[in-house]
Amino acid sequence: MPKASRSKATLSPAEIIERLSALYGTPVWRPHGDGMTELILTVLSQNTSDTNSGRAFMRLRSRFPDWHGLLSADPSAVEEAIQVGGLARTKSPRLKAIVEEVWSRRGDFDLSFLAGLPLDEAKGWLRSLPGVGAKTAACVLMFAYGRPALPVDTHVHRVAQRLGLVPGTAGPVEAQERLEAVLPAAEVYPFHISLIRHGRRLCRAQRPLCPECPLLQRCPYGRSHLGGPAAQKGGP
Repeated sequence: MPKASRSKATLSPAEIIERLSALYGTPVWRPHGDGMTELILTVLSQNTSDTNSGRAFMRLRSRFPDWHGLLSADPSAVEEAIQVGGLARTKSPRLKAIVEEVWSRRGDFDLSFLAGLPLDEAKGWLRSLPGVGAKTAACVLMFAYGRPALPVDTHVHRVAQRLGLVPGTAGPVEAQERLEAVLPAAEVYPFHISLIRHGRRLCRAQRPLCPECPLLQRCPYGRSHLGGPAAQKGGP
């Protein structure tokens, strides 16, 4: 696994969490224990907003109150149920394939066994399901079972690159591996949530609000973006 390298001037993950928590509040890790729900919801969330994916999930559960219903469901009925979430024609066969594969392997839909597997094995099991990648697997393990797997979405990826925590050439999977290699287990969740909040509020893809950022003084992107170290906020 590649190791992350940082200059001494770069903020540590703990410092990032501390400064962003002062701005956005301290994230509290409360795993909910329902891996199958997290898996389906994360697939629905791909390439759409949280609002739309949430609506699609609620409509899916209304139409199919338990996962067994999806086993025999007509694909067109699944597609209609999740239409509000976008990309329904792509996601509906993926959802069907996932529930069929889980049932085939396990004989039930209880994924709690993942909580006890070595982390790499748990990731590998999830990633071997149809259409499940590194981010989706990490979401299931982190949100459902409190495992230190880091989902790298567009916000986490962008902010980590701008802060110099991962190379600018690193894709999401490499970024996940590098960040997991340096994050203590207890910091994975607050780091993830803090970077998402920051990416949405200040460190936006377009027109980032660098002068308002508490990380600015030790952010390579921010210093370059503003043309130098002047007018920096956030302390040494």
